[in-house]
Amino acid sequence: MEGIDHRIVSVNGNKMHIAEKGQGPVVLFLHGFPELWYSWRHQIHALSSLGYHAVAPDLRGFGDTEAPTSITSYTCDHIVNDLVALIDSLGVEQVFLVAHDWGAIMGWYLCLFKPERVKAFVCLSVPFTPRSPQMKPMDRMRGFFEDDYYICRFQQMYSRPFSQFENQVHPASLKEMHLESVPMLQFPCPLGFQKKSLLIMSQNLTRKASLED
Repeated sequence: MEGIDHRIVSVNGNKMHIAEKGQGPVVLFLHGFPELWYSWRHQIHALSSLGYHAVAPDLRGFGDTEAPTSITSYTCDHIVNDLVALIDSLGVEQVFLVAHDWGAIMGWYLCLFKPERVKAFVCLSVPFTPRSPQMKPMDRMRGFFEDDYYICRFQQMYSRPFSQFENQVHPASLKEMHLESVPMLQFPCPLGFQKKSLLIMSQNLTRKASLED
């Protein structure tokens, strides 16, 4: 997107793509699933115009950031360490953190594990939910949303290599995943799901390697 700079930084043994603009206090944006830095393009422009250094990475395994092939490389510890290394590379001690969806969960972990690196946290869509010793996360999701919820579906769909699905992620699949998998959330397609946005996200997801067990 015009006016936004892009570069690759080395973080925690991984190459991470970041989009950034502006100078001043750092506002770090964390995208959700299945999204990219691109989800924050409008906020990058807006915050940079107000005197902030807006930074939005592609998180580990997404977009132009490296995607380790082992599923053991995607723990919350790995991603928090990625974020800490990114903050270090920006030359600051603290950031204003803004995160959505799956990125919000990682944002909560960053606040828990490294609170001294976060000046303030703006959490969108996913409140802090401590793990319960009485119920596994997937059991709780099935209890709320039933088996047709997209995360519940993934427990079967992605138990096989992605290549068996012809390495294709169709834009319509992303729209369906977000807007149609939960019966109680039926509403028209919002601006965030314009055809161009869906195409960009689907192309980036299609390029990613399969994970190994």
